[in-house]
Amino acid sequence: MEKNFDLKRLHVKAFARDGLSLNGLQPLTFFERLADLATTQSASEAENTQVEWELTGETVSVAGGEPQIFLHLKASVGLPMQCQRCLGQVQVEVLSEQTFRFVADEATAEAEDDESEEDLLVLVPEFDVWELIEDELIMSAPIVPKHPVCPTSVTMSVSDESFEAAQAERPNPFAALAQLKKKPH
Repeated sequence: MEKNFDLKRLHVKAFARDGLSLNGLQPLTFFERLADLATTQSASEAENTQVEWELTGETVSVAGGEPQIFLHLKASVGLPMQCQRCLGQVQVEVLSEQTFRFVADEATAEAEDDESEEDLLVLVPEFDVWELIEDELIMSAPIVPKHPVCPTSVTMSVSDESFEAAQAERPNPFAALAQLKKKPH
């Protein structure tokens, strides 16, 4: 019998205890904040852009204590973004691979955060995996997306010939002051 999981309300402890794994594809449009990072696309292009994800639960026994609860997340998407060099569209492969350990409360998470290799999250009765996937991909997206080599030449000069010509025709205000200084009173 195959179980159906509500990833908006996942019971993490049971998922990890059973060592379960899930994976799938979800349209980019499902993740509103992540979709906002993408350049404007047609509705069909946005619907065809897929977020690929994989989630695995695990418990690790600890001597003299409760087993530790882990979730391993791998998510990726080809995100169309605007190149900050040539301003054209660039397809950026955004990938996140994270391991999360769940702890009892915020105080424990804060106390153990510095020594922990994995990210720490507070164990809640119903955990929103979709929000976690979206957050991780947003944090993995480049702040300044750009092509390795832009397909069009990038003009690095900001000179405008008509502006330069107008500046040359205009009299220098300091030259006019110098002329006033030379005139006898």
